[in-house]
Order: sequence, then C-alpha cells, then structure tokens
Amino acid sequence: MEHDHAYLHEHGIAHTHDHEHEHDHSHPHVHENTKAVLNRLSRAIGHLQSVRKMVEDGRDCSEVLIQIAAVRSAINNIGKVILQDHIQHCIVDAVEQDDAQALDDLCQAIDKFIK
Repeated sequence: MEHDHAYLHEHGIAHTHDHEHEHDHSHPHVHENTKAVLNRLSRAIGHLQSVRKMVEDGRDCSEVLIQIAAVRSAINNIGKVILQDHIQHCIVDAVEQDDAQALDDLCQAIDKFIK
C-alpha cells in the first residue's frame, strides 16, 4: 500500500523525495556534532540489535522492556543533540537571513519529535 507524502511525514516514516522541496534554505547546514551523532546512532543501533536477539532468545519480557526503554532514551538524547546543534547554527543563520520557512520547519520537526 502506498501512502502519500504528507502521511509519511506525519508518521515519521523514512522515504525518498522524488521532487524538489517547496522551500529552499539559503543558509548552509553546519553541524559540529555530526561525528558524535553518528557514534551515538551506531551505539543505539547495536543496542537495538541486542534487544532483537533478546526477543529471539526468549528472554524475560521485563528485561526486554527495560532495554527498549534504554534504546528509546538513547534515541531521544540523539534528537536533543541534533536539535541543539540545529538551533545554535542553522536557525541562528536562518534568523539572520530572515528565513521564516526554516523556523516553520523547526516547529514542525519539534512537534513530531515530541509526539
């Protein structure tokens, strides 16, 4: 079943864009924490794979739930790092260049992040 673009965004489903975005940010995307974010993502992915193995091995449900909570916490912390970096760099640049679309995009991203 194919979903439309808005549905994919609304539900946080990864997808590719076969079209140009309706907006164009004129500011460069500088991310000081890219390496740290990638390292944290790798650890979270490894942790999640360990949780999968726990389920495959029939481990206690309580243990699995605790590990899922740990993975969720790690992912939330990754999001916080990305958000802080984005605000400190991209949004500051966007405000300096009067890029209102970047602020709207940030608000939408925060809304999806905290759901």
